[in-house]
Amino acid sequence: MCLLRPLLLLILSLIAMPRASAQASLTIYAATSLTDAFESLATAFAAEQPDVSLHLNFSSSSSLAAQIVAGAPADIFASANEKQMGLVVADGRIDGETARTFAHNQLVLALPVDNPAGIESIRDLADEGYLLVLAATGTPIRTYTDALLRSHNDDFGADFSLRVLRNLASEESNVRQVVARLALGEADAGIVYQTDVLGDVADQLLVIEIDTAHNQLAAYPIAPLSDSANLDLAAQFIDFVLDAAGRAILIQHGFCPPVILNVDLPRDASPVPTNQAADDEDAEADDSRCLPKPIENR
Repeated sequence: MCLLRPLLLLILSLIAMPRASAQASLTIYAATSLTDAFESLATAFAAEQPDVSLHLNFSSSSSLAAQIVAGAPADIFASANEKQMGLVVADGRIDGETARTFAHNQLVLALPVDNPAGIESIRDLADEGYLLVLAATGTPIRTYTDALLRSHNDDFGADFSLRVLRNLASEESNVRQVVARLALGEADAGIVYQTDVLGDVADQLLVIEIDTAHNQLAAYPIAPLSDSANLDLAAQFIDFVLDAAGRAILIQHGFCPPVILNVDLPRDASPVPTNQAADDEDAEADDSRCLPKPIENR
């Protein structure tokens, strides 16, 4: 009897202990160019939803789409172009009606800060002897880059884009690796997203803006996976990305979501209330960063 009593007391104490609630989680697959922005978005969302655990998986959109189509478990997919989102929709893991474009991005010509090759414009890239680094064929940034180069053929000769690509010294699996090569001085030039030349690498790169007549408008769609076990929570995160707090974070990281929201919101939707300073910042971001220009997703 003396042995049973301590055991009974232990069992009763365990029953009386409060049970730890299971923490909800989201697995988010996002394009490499969204790394800094989505890390900030995740931090801000977690501050509002402390019981939610967010798992971020960053890679090129083409790689992420292939993983999802192959059956990788995920709750949300944020792509750097509509083509990769379309592949997942075609596979049936995303309902196309749920995809929303949440950000725009554009391209810049990036050089090592000391610019040893003396490059002054896109036109110089066709001259012999330069070392060019680009993202690999099949990635969204490369699709945009190829379209950008072809758009100059009428101005600089029908073979301009081919001459530029003859200087291609390296193809990287994602745009962040292109930026890293340039920051280390391992190439003379590269074409990257405008959002990739901010932050820690800003003082290691020289950036040349690209004429809006030739620049490419990168559209970023986001959608929940239809087979997500946390569809309601996924919808909450996507709403957070699309609302005023999310837009502010995206703008901070160089994206320009207001252009998208003006297109995506229903005609009868009420505008998100903002103060005049925020309105002015949004307008400046709209005017100076992302002027709409259709592209071909090949």
